[in-house]
Amino acid sequence: MRTALFICVLLGVASGGAESQDRPRARDLGIRVGIFQPGAQNAITDVPGVLVGSVTLREGDSIATGLTAILPHSGNVYRSRVPAAVHVLNGFGKMLGIAQVQELGELESPILLTCTLCVWRAADGLVEYLLSQPGMESVRSINPVVAETNDGRLSDIRSRPIRPEHVRAVLADARGGAVEEGSVGAGTGTVAFGWKGGIGTSSRRVPAALGIGDYTVGVLVQSNFGGILTISGAPVGRELGRYSFADQLERGSGDADGRGSIIIVIATDAPLDAFTLRSLAERAALGLARTGSFSSFGSGDFIIAFSTAESVRRSNAMPADGREPSPLAETTQLRQDRMSPLYEAVVEATEEAIYNSLFRATAVRYRGTTVDPLPIDRTLEILRRYNALGGRDRSSQ
Repeated sequence: MRTALFICVLLGVASGGAESQDRPRARDLGIRVGIFQPGAQNAITDVPGVLVGSVTLREGDSIATGLTAILPHSGNVYRSRVPAAVHVLNGFGKMLGIAQVQELGELESPILLTCTLCVWRAADGLVEYLLSQPGMESVRSINPVVAETNDGRLSDIRSRPIRPEHVRAVLADARGGAVEEGSVGAGTGTVAFGWKGGIGTSSRRVPAALGIGDYTVGVLVQSNFGGILTISGAPVGRELGRYSFADQLERGSGDADGRGSIIIVIATDAPLDAFTLRSLAERAALGLARTGSFSSFGSGDFIIAFSTAESVRRSNAMPADGREPSPLAETTQLRQDRMSPLYEAVVEATEEAIYNSLFRATAVRYRGTTVDPLPIDRTLEILRRYNALGGRDRSSQ
């Protein structure tokens, strides 16, 4: 059974990615979010060094879940830690490892996304993997960072199917370039705004004309939340008749009050410390709000941000000559009063990443119930009616 399921995992990765290729991203449809240009892939992997992996578990119509891994660089993250910060917009959820990240302001493991009841199994697999790496023989403590959203509507969440081999597979799959989106990895069984949600990503380049440096901000989301879907200001959810409280308002019954969760992962190559990264993470909530979320009770909305810049990275390796490391740390970082362009970039990238998670998602069936993806043709009709398509990128001016 264990072998059979793992084979199904590999097939699920291939088929999920192939299906999503038939559905466009938001930008392919003429949706232009904000004023800055995206990076080459319009993905979190546009931040140099960032890698993303995906493992999808599909078994009949009972298992639809998976893992998504985000690595800040290709080296040993424990030995070469990156500054990081967490913003908890709504704490009705689980992000394992949050206390130490908040205390020390650094990330010492890859970030894993999965389903709610799979968090601890994913964390155990991650610790097992990290302890087995060269140079880790004397390590006695690791802070694995694992976050979740609840995919129990489309998967047998109580079976907790994540195992160590899946963690090893998702880390081995991590790479740069294009990122799988939609109903894949940790987004396989998620639902957003009543439609099929999933993994989405986007990026923004800070224009050189703004004078702070050539930096990129990338965002990856695991969308599984409710609200009144709004795209570029157009009330898409209301026009489609599917939104939080619709049943109560229109039919006098139901309980679709917008519960759900989102995990937002932010990467940047701007040299930021934990304090400025926290302020960056806080601004991502504005991008989330633009899509129609009101962060309902029962929604776990966690945002984690990290910087890949070498100038702010803390090495945990002993010097080659065997001497004790210097007690002084020297860093070069961006001043807080120059952060505004990065704030705009993260708001834009978060908003577009959420749209991509919806547009790229494909239908998932669970024990006779199917959650369909956002209907593209009808959505485009609404966007045209509200003049919400097109727009001009101004970043090159």
